[in-house]
Amino acid sequence: MSKITPCLWFGNEAEEAAGFYASLLPDSRIEKVQRAPADYPHGKAGQAIMVEFTLAGQRFTALNGGIRMEYTNAVSFMIDCADQAEVDRLWDAILAHGGKTEQCGWIRDRYGLAWQIIPTALGKYLGGSDKAGAQRAMQAMLGMVKLDIEGLKRAYEGKSAA
Repeated sequence: MSKITPCLWFGNEAEEAAGFYASLLPDSRIEKVQRAPADYPHGKAGQAIMVEFTLAGQRFTALNGGIRMEYTNAVSFMIDCADQAEVDRLWDAILAHGGKTEQCGWIRDRYGLAWQIIPTALGKYLGGSDKAGAQRAMQAMLGMVKLDIEGLKRAYEGKSAA
C-alpha cells in the first residue's frame, strides 16, 4: 500500500466521478463511501463526503468540497496504453461522458480533470536511436489530438501517410 494517496476535489460529484473512473480500467473499484450524518451542516444527510477508490491498483480519495474547484494541466493522470484499441476505448469512454479533446493525447473529462491517454509505443518512437526519426515522430505527435500509433510509426520510419 502506498503512503501517498491523491485526493481529488469535487463540488458534489465525488461519488459519480469515482464510479466513472473505476469503470475505465481493470483493478479499479469503489472501496468506501463516507456519507454525511443527519446533522451535517454543509449539505444533505446521506450525501457522499469522501469516496475512497482504487484506479488500476492506485488508491485515490475523492472529496466533495461543496464548491467546484477548477483543475489545471499542472496535474494530470497519464494512462499507459498497451495498444491502439486501449487508446481508442479510453478516449471514446471519456469523450462519450462529456469529455473534451485537447492535443497530443490529452483529454479533459466532464469534471475538468486532465488525462493523458498515451500508448506505450510513444516512448519507442520519441526516444528511439534514430534521432531524425524521433524528431519526425515528435512533429507527428504535435499535430495529433488522439494519438495514433501507426501514424507515429510511419513518421518515425520516414514513410508518408497511406
